[in-house]
Amino acid sequence: MGVVTPPTDRTPKQDRSRATRRRLLEAAVACLAEHGWAGSTVSVVAEHAGVSRGAAQHHFPTREDLFTAAVEYVAEERSAALRALPVQGRKDVVAALVDLYTGPLFRAALQLWVAASNEAQLRPRVTELEARVGRETHRIAVELLAADETKPGVRETVQGLLDMARGLGLANVLTDDTARRRRVVAQWAALVEDALG
Repeated sequence: MGVVTPPTDRTPKQDRSRATRRRLLEAAVACLAEHGWAGSTVSVVAEHAGVSRGAAQHHFPTREDLFTAAVEYVAEERSAALRALPVQGRKDVVAALVDLYTGPLFRAALQLWVAASNEAQLRPRVTELEARVGRETHRIAVELLAADETKPGVRETVQGLLDMARGLGLANVLTDDTARRRRVVAQWAALVEDALG
């Protein structure tokens, strides 16, 4: 008897499961950014991802599991994209770091922060996640800026840049702040260049 091989056009179950998980994570971030915490339920995310509520709950048993995993997933994706940036000068790095805080990920994270400020079960998870994401972003910024943190004031300069970027992200939440942001980014790029040498 010969061995029966499955058709090659079928996607293995594990790959389908990973694809479903990814769709759910991306849909969760999009829903948080668009509808906020109150309007982002597991059902809404499942519908947006094109999967059943049961499939969503199979991957993420609770709402908190889904949304913290979603923000973490996209933060990791963004960190990978930042690490892959071709180093073209500090001005480009400053602009890329600001972009990190003015896109949908930041809007979603902001919604999660607000929810965590009012929901005790969510707060420790979001606090730990944000601390980890903040450390990783700082580490990437130091690397991309070729900053020597052994020199006095350099660590604070990098952290100030990230704090400024977060502030620009907040300013962009209610209105499109692109024109002003470009001028601020250009000024900060010059300040960072001067401070880092």
